[in-house]
Amino acid sequence: MPIPVPPGVKVDIDGAKVTVSGPRGELSRTLSPEMKIQLEGDILTVTRPSESKEHRSQHGLTRTLLANMVEGISKGFEKTLEIVGVGYRAEKSGEKLVFRIGYSHSVEVDPPPGITLAVEGNRIKVGGINKEMVGQQAAEIKAIRKPDAYKGKGIRYAGEKVRLKPGKAGKVVGR
Repeated sequence: MPIPVPPGVKVDIDGAKVTVSGPRGELSRTLSPEMKIQLEGDILTVTRPSESKEHRSQHGLTRTLLANMVEGISKGFEKTLEIVGVGYRAEKSGEKLVFRIGYSHSVEVDPPPGITLAVEGNRIKVGGINKEMVGQQAAEIKAIRKPDAYKGKGIRYAGEKVRLKPGKAGKVVGR
């Protein structure tokens, strides 16, 4: 499946190393040397040398990584997390986020370069051009306080359904 390259995005292919640059920045990655990556006009294509299982899986991976690089440079990626719980909150302090989520101390999160963090009420937005880094940072923030199984309090992805366990049933009378 070909990858359309939007206007304003430049793709440089140097053997197995691909560099994508555009309005939001620059990403570069060394991909499998067995895959042939070609840029014809504004269409990026990946071809595989054979139909073996390994080449088919490498083909899909290479194509997806390239598509994510092009999309990240042109549009960017964003993940939204929600904080659920009475008294649970996050606030921005410079570049860092400071969480107060039921621990005896506050927890600070310092984003890696290329990642932006924003707080809007009880929502946290993690954004950037690298899909892998955005997902990893969102997962690390969620791991600070995963949703509780009984009340659902904690940090979760926006729209995530948390299955709640029933509490204690109490003693059965008459036994």
